[in-house]
Amino acid sequence: MCVVLEISSKTYYKYRNKEDPDYYDYLIIKEVFDESKGTYGYRRVAEGIKVKYEGVVMNGKKVLRIMKKYNLIPKYVRESKKKNKNERIEDNVKPNLLNRNFNTDAPNKVWDTDVTYLIFKGSRAYLSTIIDLYDRKVVAYKISKHNDNKLVMDTLNKAIAKRKDVSELIIHSDQGFQYTSYEYKAICESNGITISMSRKGTPIDDSPIESWHSLLKKETLYNNDITSLEEYIQLVEEWIEFYNTTRIKGKKINKKKGYKKNDK
Repeated sequence: MCVVLEISSKTYYKYRNKEDPDYYDYLIIKEVFDESKGTYGYRRVAEGIKVKYEGVVMNGKKVLRIMKKYNLIPKYVRESKKKNKNERIEDNVKPNLLNRNFNTDAPNKVWDTDVTYLIFKGSRAYLSTIIDLYDRKVVAYKISKHNDNKLVMDTLNKAIAKRKDVSELIIHSDQGFQYTSYEYKAICESNGITISMSRKGTPIDDSPIESWHSLLKKETLYNNDITSLEEYIQLVEEWIEFYNTTRIKGKKINKKKGYKKNDK
């Protein structure tokens, strides 16, 4: 299992014992499910695991339980439901734990996340980004032609894999449908992540990521001769790398607390 997931046995058993014994099994199930373009039910996923991962065996009952837990629903089931897949789930809306206090004294204490449009001459893509409020650097991002749950879950899983231990983390977002989904809730809970959400219709409650997306667009789309959406996407990816590694960030003095904080 550890070889399949490319993690150490120490990390694997740490999370199995401490947080959620299903999380790494979920990652394997999700990979097979995604490769089927979301069409496999639990029986085919179980068979797919046997074929794809030698030595890894999960019975159908376990696969079904984990797929239900993480809301991995085959397309034919989703499409048969009348409920709008982009509908916010009110029961999963969480309180605002930050209350516009966006300062933190160490990495992996508070992340901020959102999805924004990348539009060029009528063509559209979507950028999902997670930044760390400690230094405002990008922890993970993904660009897709579809604004769906997969976009956000892939970004979140990528960030978790990169930073490893996130058991004391708060992740802040707006109340978008992806962030109130059962899958988002399950991934966060499985890794000990506390969810915080801005108030409905109050962008200022989520201003760091809103400002970051605004900066990205200002320094990419508005300052370059772009001829296609594909060029725009490539430029965005190059700019994110530049921002994380090279771009000079100004400093502000926080007079009340007496320390410096990053300012884009």
